[in-house]
Amino acid sequence: MNKIFASIAGAALALSATAALAHHGTSVSYDMDHPWTTDATVVEFTYSNPHPRMIFVRTNDKGQSEQWESELISNPSMMMRAGWNRTRSTEALKAGSKVKLTLSTSKANPRAAVVRSIQNQAGQYIVMGNGPGQGVAPAAAGAR
Repeated sequence: MNKIFASIAGAALALSATAALAHHGTSVSYDMDHPWTTDATVVEFTYSNPHPRMIFVRTNDKGQSEQWESELISNPSMMMRAGWNRTRSTEALKAGSKVKLTLSTSKANPRAAVVRSIQNQAGQYIVMGNGPGQGVAPAAAGAR
């Protein structure tokens, strides 16, 4: 009986470790060494765990419109601590919003990326940086 329990516990531990590595493998999934910036229009924003997601449209170097899928480098907990709760974030990133994005492209999908920073038309950063404590710009005082 103990061998069965140990086998089940070992398998569960191995699966959970694999899932944790898969989720936190940002530099494995995205080209973090070559960030780039683009102007974009938000098509859809979803404030969700483990990371908010955004679909946006941008114009490429050939003048063609491209639709991209992305996830934010910040998670909702980081965003809330900086004053960007679900309501404020969803309003700031509603469909049609014009933004400047800094991205790292997916290694598996050329039209997917992790969003490293978002700047709105007023110049405010909603998400910025990619290091500890740099994932989200604080909301302006009284703007919560």
